Amino acid sequence: MGETEDERTSQAGQLFENFVQATTCKGTLQAFSILCRQLELNLSDHRDFYSSLKAAVTYWKAKGLWGKLDKRASHKEYNKGKACVDTKCLIIGGGPCGFRTAIELALLGAKVVVIEKRDTFSRNNVLHLWPYTIHDLRNLGAKKFYGKFCAGSIDHISIRQLQLMLLKIALIVGVEVHVSVEFIKLLEPPEGQGTDGPGWRAEVRPADHPISGYDFDVIIGADGRRSTLDGFKRKEFRGKLAIAITANFVNRNTTAEAKVEEISGVAFIFNQKFFLELREETGIDLENIVYYKDNTHYFVMTAKKQSLLDKGVIINDYIETERLLASDNVNQEALLSYAREAADFATNYQLPSLDYAINHYSQPDVAMFDFTCMYASENAALVREKNGRQMLVALVGDSLLEPFWPMGTGCARGFLAAFDTAWMIKGWAQGKEPLDLLSERESIYRLLPQTTAENISKNFEQYTIDPATRYPNLNSTCVRPHQVRHLYINGEQSLSFQERSGPTRTSVNISTRESEVRPGRLLQWCQKQTQGYRGVDVSDLTTSWRSGLALCALIHRQRPDLIDFDSLNEADCAKNNQLAFDVAEREFGIQPVTTGKEMNAEQGPDKLIMVLYLSKFHEMFRNSPQSITGVPKDTGANNEDYSSKTTNSLYNSINQALPRKRIPKVDKMLEDYDNKKRKKARSHLEELMPNQSAPPVGEKEEQKENKVRSMATQLLARFEENAPSCGVRKQSESETDKPVTLDMTENPRFAKPKSQPAPLPPPPPKPKRQPSTYLRLLESHTRNETHHSDHRLQILSSHGHKEIQSNHKNTGIHHSPQLTEIPSSYQSSESRPRSPHIPFKVLQLDSLTADPSDSVPSFTPALSAMFQCQQKLEEEVSQVNGVMHQSNSLHF
Repeated sequence: MGETEDERTSQAGQLFENFVQATTCKGTLQAFSILCRQLELNLSDHRDFYSSLKAAVTYWKAKGLWGKLDKRASHKEYNKGKACVDTKCLIIGGGPCGFRTAIELALLGAKVVVIEKRDTFSRNNVLHLWPYTIHDLRNLGAKKFYGKFCAGSIDHISIRQLQLMLLKIALIVGVEVHVSVEFIKLLEPPEGQGTDGPGWRAEVRPADHPISGYDFDVIIGADGRRSTLDGFKRKEFRGKLAIAITANFVNRNTTAEAKVEEISGVAFIFNQKFFLELREETGIDLENIVYYKDNTHYFVMTAKKQSLLDKGVIINDYIETERLLASDNVNQEALLSYAREAADFATNYQLPSLDYAINHYSQPDVAMFDFTCMYASENAALVREKNGRQMLVALVGDSLLEPFWPMGTGCARGFLAAFDTAWMIKGWAQGKEPLDLLSERESIYRLLPQTTAENISKNFEQYTIDPATRYPNLNSTCVRPHQVRHLYINGEQSLSFQERSGPTRTSVNISTRESEVRPGRLLQWCQKQTQGYRGVDVSDLTTSWRSGLALCALIHRQRPDLIDFDSLNEADCAKNNQLAFDVAEREFGIQPVTTGKEMNAEQGPDKLIMVLYLSKFHEMFRNSPQSITGVPKDTGANNEDYSSKTTNSLYNSINQALPRKRIPKVDKMLEDYDNKKRKKARSHLEELMPNQSAPPVGEKEEQKENKVRSMATQLLARFEENAPSCGVRKQSESETDKPVTLDMTENPRFAKPKSQPAPLPPPPPKPKRQPSTYLRLLESHTRNETHHSDHRLQILSSHGHKEIQSNHKNTGIHHSPQLTEIPSSYQSSESRPRSPHIPFKVLQLDSLTADPSDSVPSFTPALSAMFQCQQKLEEEVSQVNGVMHQSNSLHF
């Protein structure tokens, strides 16, 4: 019996070794099928499959693998494989990210099925791996399947080798894999079946495949940039024309080949001598080149179009990229020669032979493609509901965020998205509310485009599917549930949503203003919006935004009430950026894609991140009046005409009741001008103006005086405008001698459609003698200081009116002021456009008569008496205090 047991153990060990050493996709699946059949393992029992396999294979080489997988499965997030029990997941695509997601879901206890329309892993291209990715794969036992995995300082692996490795691990943990199966579309649950009938299913090709009868709770798109899942809108990021060439040469693993050094990535700017010598010697003009030594000698380079035309690789020059790189416009032999010559020069002619490896089409493995455009999904997940059955839909890998290959972000960000998706599915299985689930997923997705090898957590040993273990600055609630309602699609919303978004594979050919972001156009728009602001010079979409002033200026341009731009410190970059991020999120719902501290990094923000973020502002404000009217003129106070004191008094009183936007560069000059005016008030009575700025805290009495003084000044301004002897009135009545206006409607910042001016009211008849209006006002207050009885003021407002008796005894003066609108003629020549929300009214005198024999009192007692009257007036005009408070809060 012992011999029989030993033989069985030996046989199991040999079968397992055959499985581990398989070098093709078909060979791996076949070896695994034989292993399971010989060991009598039940493939359909996904929950206990791994433990059964581990018990059956006690081969010494396998024990090391079991130890690593057991350690991974012991993470508390998996709850001993019970976190996602009864959850059925379908993954479309058998790439590295699809298999990595499948492994995590299997460890959570879910039933996982992977379908792949091809049956071969033939991609020789090499992936750059971040340190955490290497650590993650080693902990899954990568060395057991590929002994040369990241040996020494090697930090890359071919896609084919990585797919094989992850396929084997997925099979071991109970994932069901089907090749030569193509996903077509989702099938909705039939009506009237209830929970006992079929649920969400997948239509596949071939139609009679067993997968077509499976019900699923979760479906994940991992089939590349042309994802077949409907409902996801994508953003296109378009840059300058960039043509990449990849080439794979046979690696015979000779000593001479081993001595050749790799090129981990060199760009023209860092080694100009190399690229200039290459162009001079061969005529090949490159922007960058990478050389990795793996199963093949892998080269990838970015070539300039003119160089390809000169070398005959591209036959005809077309503007359209599709026509330029079409197969009938590419000389294949010239392309082979071009890539070989570049590779030979880059390795200093040390490779003994450069024979092309053969791809799965039985052709030399060389390709030329355009990576001018990169795509990113607007959302990472959505929920569909039909006939009471819910389905969670998600994207991972290139379907979610297309990588920029020179940075090597594809595999690293793809694995991060796989972990994030597994975390979401765990919450789904535990019954978390769909909107809460989606909002958390979208919050985490905001971090993905900004991740680098440097800014993620460095404690790789603590990495789990929990995002908090991987992202140092995680805010999982930055997206609120109400912001993702459109991602919860029921039967009524489904059709309209699909029509709006359309399938992703067709959106590649769509070029609309809504789905396409052109950095050049975006840069021009940002320059116009921020021109004229202190310390802001937007020349690009990266370093120009580092200080945070540009972002604050962009917000201030639209909503000057949200940010006090003059108080910003240019040196405090992190604080400025964080302020802009917080305000944009709170007021406009624009979610931040990074943090203030990361914006302050020495290298500046990532261009892709900034394009993604700024495009949100462009979409929101491109049609706003502030954006349409253009850039404000940079005019100072010295360029304006203040020759007419009374005109300026009226102008300032009008502006007290109007909301306005500041022109940043002239704020300081205007403030200085106001200070000078206040100093002159001692000698020029008509320039006695209220202090526009808020009083210091605690000076309540002075604040009251300012409010009442402001009201009196408005009355004064209107009196002087109506006075027949006033110089301003004479000028306004002249057709040929009009005063220089301060027409702020000419400033684009305040531009609004001009209304037709109303005719001026007829001037009152001239009295025989008309002293200064302001002096008469002071005189009336002085003479009637002890004779105040009932005051009648009729105050008309948009909310109603209040009557107060005002009869002046022992005087010939009787006035009944009213709040009436300013004639449009004043508005067009003396004021800014009226706010649509705050109708502006000023006190107007209906009738005024004065005794010619009245003498003018001295200035000092009159002013003192006026202040005493002002205290009484303030009690009677309490209804106006709210308006005046708003006026004081606005500064010119």
